[in-house]
Amino acid sequence: MAEEFKICTGSKEERYKLLFAEAEAMLRDESDEIASMANLAAMIDQTFGFWWTGFYRVLGEELVLGPFQGPVACTRIGYGRGVCGTAWREEQTIIVEDVEKFPGHIACSSLSRSEIVVPVWRDKTICAVLDIDSEHLATFDSTDREWLEKIVALLK
Repeated sequence: MAEEFKICTGSKEERYKLLFAEAEAMLRDESDEIASMANLAAMIDQTFGFWWTGFYRVLGEELVLGPFQGPVACTRIGYGRGVCGTAWREEQTIIVEDVEKFPGHIACSSLSRSEIVVPVWRDKTICAVLDIDSEHLATFDSTDREWLEKIVALLK
């Protein structure tokens, strides 16, 4: 049985620090990638309450929807398409302050206003991306980038 997840109400930095420690403890002995992604998506959602939080896994030449929290999402995204496919192609985290200004943005929901996509690396190859959408403009910043990159690095 999993330990109870503690929700922190401090600053963004404090919440990420606690989230990282909790995620590290929860994922330490878990070898199943899907189970780990599912718990991470839930933990991030519980900590921050973003509009949509989830993973897209690399399967061949496309990203395929994985575990997530939030409304129904796009099922498949091509390499280099939208924010997720662009983060995969460019091999880096992408922060979009206003999704309507991102060329080729894929609108799974018209309520999404800003987004961050973080590549998940395994053996020097991207195996997935963490995609988080907010219903507010300019939600994500360098603090989110730093901590989310550390958190997804916990995936085995």
